[in-house]
Amino acid sequence: MEWYLYVAVIAAGLIAGFINTLAGSGSLITLPLLMFLGLPANVANGTNRVGILLQNIVGVGSFRQQKVLDVRGGIFLAIPAVIGAVLGAQIAVKLDEQLMRKTIGALMVMFLFLLLVRPKRWLEGRPGMEKHRPSIFQLFIFFCIGVYGGFIQAGVGIFLLAGLVLGAGYDLVRANAVKVLINFCFTPLALGVFVLEGQVAWVVGLILAAGSSLGAWIAARTAVKQGAAFVRWLLIGVVVVSAVSLLGVVDLIRSLL
Repeated sequence: MEWYLYVAVIAAGLIAGFINTLAGSGSLITLPLLMFLGLPANVANGTNRVGILLQNIVGVGSFRQQKVLDVRGGIFLAIPAVIGAVLGAQIAVKLDEQLMRKTIGALMVMFLFLLLVRPKRWLEGRPGMEKHRPSIFQLFIFFCIGVYGGFIQAGVGIFLLAGLVLGAGYDLVRANAVKVLINFCFTPLALGVFVLEGQVAWVVGLILAAGSSLGAWIAARTAVKQGAAFVRWLLIGVVVVSAVSLLGVVDLIRSLL
C-alpha cells in the first residue's frame, strides 16, 4: 500500500472517531475507504471494528477524566444492550440488507424530526436522573437497541443517543459519554466474531485505530467544552447525511440525471 493511502486511512479514522464519539455513523466514511483499498466487504467490516474498539477506549477514558461519565448508569444500560446484541448477531443472516437500509433511513428522518421539534429535551436532560436505577421499560429499550446493534452497526450510536436522551433522561453531553461506554461493551463481542473467522486485516486496522483514537479524544473534549447545543447541531448534520445515504437519495438523483 502506498504511503499516501496510510495517511488517508489515518485521516478517515480521525474524522470517523470524532463523528462516532459525538454522534454516530462514522463508519459511512471508513467502510467505503477500506473497500476501496481492496478489502472484501466482510473483512472491511471486521477491520473497521478495530478502530471502533480503540476509539471507545479513548473516549471512555477522556469522558471519565472530565467527570461527565455516569459509569454506574451506563453499566446498567449496557447489560441488556449486550444481551440484545448477541441475539441480533444470531438473526443477522436472515435479514434483507436493502430493506434494512431503507428502514434505518426512514427512522433517521423520524429521529431528525425529534431533534428539531423538541430541542430543550436534548439540551437539558432530567435533573437528578443519575440517582435512579433504570426502569424495566428503559432496560427493554436498550435491549432492543442492542438487538439492532448486533445485526447491523450503521447508526447504532445515533439510536443509543435517542434512548439515552429521550428514554433515560441524559443531556447530550452525558448521553455521548454513556453511549461510548455502551459501545465499548458491544464491540469486543463483534470484533471477536470477525477475528475467529479470520476477517480482520490487522495492519490496516491498527493504522485506522490510531486516527480513530485521536478523533475520539478530540471529540470528547470538544463535547464538554462546547456543550450540548454544539453536539445537537452536529448530530442534526450527521443524521441528515446518514438518512440521505441510507435511503439512496444520491443514487436516485444520479439515475434521473
